[in-house]
Amino acid sequence: MSASTFWFLMVGGAAAATHMGVFALAQSHMWPELANAMGFGVAFGVSFAGHRLLSFKDTSTPVTTSLQRFAVTALAGFASNELVFMLLLRTLGWPSLLALFVALLFAAGQTFVLSRFWAFRR
Repeated sequence: MSASTFWFLMVGGAAAATHMGVFALAQSHMWPELANAMGFGVAFGVSFAGHRLLSFKDTSTPVTTSLQRFAVTALAGFASNELVFMLLLRTLGWPSLLALFVALLFAAGQTFVLSRFWAFRR
């Protein structure tokens, strides 16, 4: 396993844990879809900082360019996350935390590819 892949998994795990923690705290106060968005918003900072400093530290892309590209990448990942989450939660009746976990896994693959080959292109 490459160092980039290792750090991507570690940072992604920390961001996912942040996302799920915020979701778990917020879901009883709002619609699950909004709690998911809140979790995403908080986890975005964890994810960008970790990927910039650890996963893709050898990038030559300027920070502002990486941030703009990563924002697009993360929003695309969140869009697919929210769609999968809503499908599992509302259509299939899965428990909210399980639906969120599966949705986060689904979006993680998409985010890695876009991050590696575009947002933090070497």
